[in-house]
Amino acid sequence: MTSTTRLTVAQALVRFLSAQYTERDGARHRLIGATWGIFGHGNVAGIGQALVEYGDVMPYHQGRNEQAMVHAAVGYARQSGRLSTHAVTTSIGPGATNLVTGAALATINHLPVLLLPGDVFAARPADPVLQQLEVPYAGDVSVNDCLRPVSRYFDRITRPEALIPSALQAMRVLTDPVETGAVTLALPQDVQAEAYDWPDEFFAERTWVVRRPGADPTELAEAVRAIRGARRPLLVAGGGVHHSRAEAALAEFAAVTRIPVASTQAGKGSLRFDHPQDVGGVGHTGTATADELARTADLVIGVGTRYTDFTTASGTLFAHPDVRFLNLNIAPYDGHKLAGMPLIADARSGLMELTAALDMHAYRVAASYLAEYTEDKERWEQRVDACYEADEPDVRPTQPQVLGVLDALVDESDVIINAAGSLPGDLHKLWRARSRDQYHLEYGYSCMGYEIPAAIGVKLAAPERRVWALVGDGTYLMMPTEIVTAVQEGGAIKVLLVENHGYASIGGLSEETGAERFGTAYRHRAADGTFTGAPLPVDLAANAASLGMRVLRAKTVSDLREALAEARDADTPTCVYVETQTADTVSGPPPAQAWWDVPVAETATRPSAVKARELYERHVSTRRRHL
Repeated sequence: MTSTTRLTVAQALVRFLSAQYTERDGARHRLIGATWGIFGHGNVAGIGQALVEYGDVMPYHQGRNEQAMVHAAVGYARQSGRLSTHAVTTSIGPGATNLVTGAALATINHLPVLLLPGDVFAARPADPVLQQLEVPYAGDVSVNDCLRPVSRYFDRITRPEALIPSALQAMRVLTDPVETGAVTLALPQDVQAEAYDWPDEFFAERTWVVRRPGADPTELAEAVRAIRGARRPLLVAGGGVHHSRAEAALAEFAAVTRIPVASTQAGKGSLRFDHPQDVGGVGHTGTATADELARTADLVIGVGTRYTDFTTASGTLFAHPDVRFLNLNIAPYDGHKLAGMPLIADARSGLMELTAALDMHAYRVAASYLAEYTEDKERWEQRVDACYEADEPDVRPTQPQVLGVLDALVDESDVIINAAGSLPGDLHKLWRARSRDQYHLEYGYSCMGYEIPAAIGVKLAAPERRVWALVGDGTYLMMPTEIVTAVQEGGAIKVLLVENHGYASIGGLSEETGAERFGTAYRHRAADGTFTGAPLPVDLAANAASLGMRVLRAKTVSDLREALAEARDADTPTCVYVETQTADTVSGPPPAQAWWDVPVAETATRPSAVKARELYERHVSTRRRHL
């Protein structure tokens, strides 16, 4: 006779989650390390009570915003190599819909997170309940259905026994390196509190093996032939290199073949910046070195990349008339992009197999090609030095000088987090990544507000690391609330808050596309109705201090050096606030080395828009379909 334990659905779920593990390369990790939660009537008596009941096996973190809790869980998952993540529980209604943005971010970036939103009564004893959306044509729809398109797995648990197969499917998706992303189990509030006799087998420890599939022999042989036949190959390292922990395998591949390695935002740091084959970021925000190599490459080897429009310069970057693509990717969907030759495998396994095969054939790129990109890289590094250098230490810094001061201070143990604004472009071009996980850019969704909660998640995953959230004023105003959580948790995250009085990145883009920086500055409304008056008297440093964070203000480059050094050594959450030069410009780094397609008005009377359209049409004419 099967032994059972009588528990509520919520209690059973918490116990089940506490017994789930992952394993890769012989190392075992707890899959759900903790649960974040904000409680309301839709989850307080269910999941809330269960977390009290089983607090000894399921740690709890208190958030201030549901979207931010997902960001924190995502930061934790990325720092943990996708082998561990957090769950997030919310009430029904706005608490649940606040998860949607975070869920989209997790799924787009292929990062696992478990979402447990409360839902309306399954038994419908009172209809509608508080915060319920009534749908006249469907009785089984709630606001939680908004999570379906942004989740890799979705289920609504309307009966206790339905939890068993659904929970197992949820764990399968979370641990699948191809399928992983946001997983949603919607939990009606009455079902959460309903008791059931659960088979004890449901609570047994389970270990989910994260696979490392090797390459198909036929695909591998074709890949080797393609590389051996290439005269100007270029490898593009994407986020899959990091997810697979394939950095050492990539370094060995590059050393053996001397093929230059460019990186996407997600892949930056796959090689250290001073590795001889590292040529920096590629695409719209890339380096001149990498982008020129991309334009002349006859073979592009994509490893773990989705080939987003920033990477391909909206289809204009890879310009060699005979260019071919070889795509090493664990996901067949991405492996076939750009009509490429697929090599479907785990990034580390595939790179090791390629290296062994090419080394056996003694394959190396020509010495002239090596010399060419080595010299170009040296020239680019001189441009970086020039951007970072501050000749006048007693003046307000530019944004690249802010990064230069930080760059001179950190080592491989620091983690730099950013997601949106003008900083991603500057960082991709200029930052010198020193370790595989120092550079943490969320640029799949580029979600303003990600940085501070993600820093908390990274710090929870790696408490020994110094974690920096680099935040512009526009991003800060989107979601500063988790500063309270950082203070509560005691995690000594560092926030570098850069003030430039508005949406500087979009302001620059607006000017380029003929929209004349409309609606992008934080200024008073002028007499003519436009926002061109004096800057708003907003004190973001005071705001951060009011939320409990220690704040250091820096007015000059010298001040900034002292403040950042002090913040780096601080053992409490600390913010460094700095206002950069020239609020009406983006940042002053080298301009974009490749195009990005943002459509311009086809008809307009204003001269700026007419000129922008002419330039746009010239760029569009260079786009090609890679078939």
